[in-house]
Amino acid sequence: MEQIKTNNSVVRTGQTNKKMGVSMLTKIAMLAAVAGVLMLFEAPLWFAPSFYKLDLSELAVMIGALSMGPLAGAAIEGIKILLNFVMNGTITGGVGEIANFLIGCSFVVPAAWIYKKQHNAKGMLLGMAVGTIVMVALGSVINYFVLLPVYATVFGQPLEAFVQMGNALNPAIVDLKTLIAFAVVPFNLVKGIIITALTFLIYRKLGRQLEK
Repeated sequence: MEQIKTNNSVVRTGQTNKKMGVSMLTKIAMLAAVAGVLMLFEAPLWFAPSFYKLDLSELAVMIGALSMGPLAGAAIEGIKILLNFVMNGTITGGVGEIANFLIGCSFVVPAAWIYKKQHNAKGMLLGMAVGTIVMVALGSVINYFVLLPVYATVFGQPLEAFVQMGNALNPAIVDLKTLIAFAVVPFNLVKGIIITALTFLIYRKLGRQLEK
């Protein structure tokens, strides 16, 4: 009799875990689709060259990461990039997509990890603040060494052409380093602040539902 009870308990546990797994996959797919749609709506910022465009897709990714954990956030980020690749193709042979994936993960993964350790409003804000700092740092390195050189090759233009685009907006931009300092850094900083504010406002209602 005791053996039957044990077997039933194991079966119920397995069924519960299976339901939780299916539920999480459904949420990941749903949020990735929302993020993919949000990527279609983008706008340049006044202080950066026009090829730097801000979208709110990280909002859906961040909500998923906070509610389901860092790995789920990375999965949503990856699916979002893949959806954009399927819909719009690539001009960088996948290099730009991989770079954007790494930059996105550098934002949401630290935020979700810290929030998981400190599961309250303070932990959420701290996590997203740390995520913003990491994104700014990694985004600067990737733009300097990978993205801008790749785009220069793709468009058949010297790197100086991008510097000139930045200089037209800000005379302080005179070389690649100042382009990073006065365009890329503030761009990612503004992005982090906007996503942090929107996530904090929305998460109290929507995010709590996703945690269930």
